[in-house]
Amino acid sequence: MRFNGRRGAGQGNEGEGVCPGKERRRHWHARMHARMQQRWRSSVRVRIVMMFVVLALVMAAVFVGGMKRSFSSTWAEAAQPMLMDYADRLVAELGTPPDVVRAQALVDRLPITIRIVGPTVNWESNPGDDMHPRGGWLRDRDHDDSMFSTERWFVRPTADGHKIIFGWAPRLWQLAPRAAGWTTLCVLLLLVVVAYGLVSRLLRPLIDIREGAQRFGRGEFTQPIPIRRNDDLGDLAQRVNTMASDIQAMLDAKRGLLLALSHELRSPLTRARLNAELLPATPEGEAEREALLRDLNEMRDLISDLLESERLASPHAALQREPVDLAVLVREIVAEMPGAQVVRLELADGLPPQAIDRMRVRLMVRNLLDNALRYSAGAPQPPTVTLRVPAEAEGGAELEVRDFGPGVDDAQLERLTEPFYRTDGARARATGGVGLGMYLCRLIAEAHGGRLTVRNAHPGLQISVRFG
Repeated sequence: MRFNGRRGAGQGNEGEGVCPGKERRRHWHARMHARMQQRWRSSVRVRIVMMFVVLALVMAAVFVGGMKRSFSSTWAEAAQPMLMDYADRLVAELGTPPDVVRAQALVDRLPITIRIVGPTVNWESNPGDDMHPRGGWLRDRDHDDSMFSTERWFVRPTADGHKIIFGWAPRLWQLAPRAAGWTTLCVLLLLVVVAYGLVSRLLRPLIDIREGAQRFGRGEFTQPIPIRRNDDLGDLAQRVNTMASDIQAMLDAKRGLLLALSHELRSPLTRARLNAELLPATPEGEAEREALLRDLNEMRDLISDLLESERLASPHAALQREPVDLAVLVREIVAEMPGAQVVRLELADGLPPQAIDRMRVRLMVRNLLDNALRYSAGAPQPPTVTLRVPAEAEGGAELEVRDFGPGVDDAQLERLTEPFYRTDGARARATGGVGLGMYLCRLIAEAHGGRLTVRNAHPGLQISVRFG
């Protein structure tokens, strides 16, 4: 019983060791098959080369079939008298009765076999072989009169009653097809390689255009598409380069307009805010003064958010990334915000530094905290900020901000991150803001390669930002 138990355990371990290997090989083959299918569907070069190969095979089949039919009908009828005359000359050369020595000399000199059947001489050059290795000319070893008919050019009678049967040498039928097959295969492979090289050279400008379009889509306009030939593809590459130059000029003009707008609008707002602060602080005008300052601050924040959202909405937004400890950054933001001391922090220890834009992430966290504090007024619990490492990601981080306010209707969740969208009901305009905060937070998350999700936590709203 002990032996059986060990054997069963060994078999179980072996099965556990073999099955994963087989499973990995099966997945590897599946991936390779999917990759080949994808390459076949997406690669124009492979499809063109395969089209050439199929066309060459079809043409070769048509040519060989036509030649075979021609040789088997017209050519055979035209050549039969010459072959019969040549066979008669060989019979005359053998003499009467046929000389075996001369027959062997003919076999050594020519790629033929000779069989002599008669009253005095019975000899064959290849004992044990029929006259045709494929069984087409002499299928058995008997002396059937039908096989010795004088209507067949390779069976010739002599004056003394002998019959001489001519056939092709076996080595000719064994070596010629093999050599022809290997030669054909080598030539076909060589043609495929040459065709692939020519097609790759022909389509190289298209590959350059594709790579250039990818660079331009990432905002890299410093390296234009190389012009390799003065043909239609070269003209297309030149036009794409011209389009990229125009796009770069428009982006530069847009950035210049944003900077000018920022300067021109912020300067009068700063002067107006300064003048409002210098107004006499009298009891009669204190309420109007505070309202004016609040409106000016809202206008300043609106302009800043608009400019920042325009920068981040562009695919060419440049981030000033640096390694940042998110836990330390969150603590700094909470300490700076008035009224945020009540926020409950749940920050994981030992989080790896994240390569982020410190100023923009700071703006995002401030907006999320401000949103949570604004809608938590009168809630049973203060907002919660959670920072942790996602279970399915390595090296990333997830920031979660939750309030315990009234929440949002499920039908409106997907629109919370749209620009200038505001909900009705509990989260109305009386709470302040113009609907750019959540939109700006989403843009910042996406610019860092992450995503922002919003869901109802019942009670309250939960906003999660995934980094990495």
